[in-house]
Amino acid sequence: MGNGTCTSRQGLENMLSRAQGSHDLTRGEIVNLLALTDSCEVEALYVAADRVRREHVGDDIFLRGIIEFSSHCRNNCLYCGLRRDNTGLERYRIPDDEIVDLARSMEREGCTTVVLQSGEDPFYTRDRMCAIISRIKGETSLAVTLSLGERTFEDYRAFRLSGADRYLLRHESASRPLYASLCPGRTLDDRIRCLEWLRELGYETGSGFMVGLPGQTVEDLADDVILIRELGADMVGIGPFIPHAQTPLGAHPAGDVNLVLKTVAVVRMVTRDANIPATTALGVLDKQSRKRAFHAGANVYMPVFTPQSYAKDYEIYPGKGLVSSDARKSLDAYREFFSSMGRPVGRGKGGRPGFQEKGTVCEKKTVG
Repeated sequence: MGNGTCTSRQGLENMLSRAQGSHDLTRGEIVNLLALTDSCEVEALYVAADRVRREHVGDDIFLRGIIEFSSHCRNNCLYCGLRRDNTGLERYRIPDDEIVDLARSMEREGCTTVVLQSGEDPFYTRDRMCAIISRIKGETSLAVTLSLGERTFEDYRAFRLSGADRYLLRHESASRPLYASLCPGRTLDDRIRCLEWLRELGYETGSGFMVGLPGQTVEDLADDVILIRELGADMVGIGPFIPHAQTPLGAHPAGDVNLVLKTVAVVRMVTRDANIPATTALGVLDKQSRKRAFHAGANVYMPVFTPQSYAKDYEIYPGKGLVSSDARKSLDAYREFFSSMGRPVGRGKGGRPGFQEKGTVCEKKTVG
């Protein structure tokens, strides 16, 4: 593959054709797909992934509104601008009433899910989070997704009983040495245990990883894809590494957006019916690449509803705060783009097809 012509595509297309059916891609095949450089071959991968997306999740694009409600974090991850040792960051916590008001406003804008996202902030105790979740569930029809990092099993259980539907916890890297070097004092095994708890409790569970981390190889990325398959992730967030000047990795180059797009396509081929967003980070590096992700298997758009007065300080990476300057304008622009593709905005909650049956069994067994 990759000889610079379109005539070498036959073997690739045969493999992609098998993958669209019952063939699970091997690690070697995943590595080969991620390493593609020939434009014709890469396009063939995107076309195949888009076909799988259409067959398994349909044409609808679902809107998940994000509220980044706290920029405080107890962790010290080397890649993140919210890291504990970044003393140059203005920290904030959005008042509970304002969080609920923002959730109501995003429902009016057509979102069907609210994503409550923060650093790992101990201020948000189990009881406090349960109260926020209960209010949103009582005052809106939104599905509630949480992205709060690692918590105890009892916390996860209480959030679920309060009405939380989904939980996002990216594993970041399936390489144990790389994970340990990036996240001091934490382990990949602990992360995976949390993901297993979430599935046991009946959450629709999301994971994901970064592309372009310092020291990361294509083989490492293949292992990320395989871990996603092994976890049975219902949602998968894939974004580029973006260096932040106030972190130890600030001098490293950003991830390659084209490699991100190939990874999105491969994950679509492997998971088939998982929900895959065109991530905010991809849009920060290249707005067109975020749109291109919808041609490579993505089916979720996540507008940021964090008010600009707060969002400017939710700087996980440079440029992050700028994307929430006008959520309504962003939504209008993307709706026009979706329409041009013949992709309607989904009206339902947009859960993973068939998940309800699995989640109900888990909930009755463990939570009820």
